[in-house]
Amino acid sequence: MKAIVFEDIGKFAVKDVLMPKVKKATDLLVRVDACSICGTDVHILSTPPGVNAKKGIILGHEMVGTIEEVGNDVKGYKPGDRIVIDNNIPCGYCEECQTGHYNTCLNMYAKGVDSDGVFAQYVVVPDSAATKVPATLPDDLAVFAEPVNCCMGGIQKLGTMMPGQTAVVLGGGPIGLYYLKLLQLKGAGKVFVSEVSEYRSKYATDMKATRVINPAKENLAQIIKKETNGYGADIVIDTVGTLLNDALACVRASGTILLFGLNGNARQTICQSDIATRNISILGSYIGHFTFEPTIQLLSSGLVDFRNMITHRLTLDEFGVGLDAMRKGEALEVVLYPNK
Repeated sequence: MKAIVFEDIGKFAVKDVLMPKVKKATDLLVRVDACSICGTDVHILSTPPGVNAKKGIILGHEMVGTIEEVGNDVKGYKPGDRIVIDNNIPCGYCEECQTGHYNTCLNMYAKGVDSDGVFAQYVVVPDSAATKVPATLPDDLAVFAEPVNCCMGGIQKLGTMMPGQTAVVLGGGPIGLYYLKLLQLKGAGKVFVSEVSEYRSKYATDMKATRVINPAKENLAQIIKKETNGYGADIVIDTVGTLLNDALACVRASGTILLFGLNGNARQTICQSDIATRNISILGSYIGHFTFEPTIQLLSSGLVDFRNMITHRLTLDEFGVGLDAMRKGEALEVVLYPNK
């Protein structure tokens, strides 16, 4: 079968590789109907890499597919079922897993980072990673399940959010736009988006952001203070992974900062006293946490439709085209169709 293989730092190849097989009794062999390039994939292929992946693996982790074959012990799935997957596979036996925190599993491995991913015609996954997709949910919307699920994990962390509160989303890429829509659904009175790219800013405007602010040209903190009667935002979400100081400048006293974006190479200097004396809550959110089923319900509900964010629909052979477009900031969501 055809697949996108991570060869070395900054290098990938479109290769013919052996088709995977069901080996374990709980395995599912899945035909990949659609998959999408994520910021994580771009980080893996950056020089130096922002995310360290195992050389020689098949890349990719966002997908929707159809089950072709199941292992002998699989009970909840059958050939023909459409599924999405959680690419982060917990061990199930460490203390984190046993206390209900599987998203911080000590032995977790990730499809497309530590083991073969979904940028291929077929993939094998454990049945524990699968969530069924209703027939009424099209591939071009179901393919958003994994990243939206991660954002749903962040929204879950903001459980005390009250209708009418003001929020700021730092970063207007796909993740920032998911958060924009989810905050609106949660009842935020105003949602501001900070984004330097005019290309991405247009999408945030079209999705009814209260205001899109370019921090390279405007004083972000000053504008947020003015828009909130001098107080600052109730909630600030950093979707980039390098903007904690911007978040601290925008959040009100007794407000909440959600750190979601990841950049392993970034380092920041902060004033801890400022956090303590202003009674600010800082939350970290990593992937989803029992939120895949609610995510599928959301995508199926008609309340959201992210298909307008798909800027490229490509074959596996055209992966490089999509990757270059993302690197240049000329793409938002790039969807690949491995079997077309």
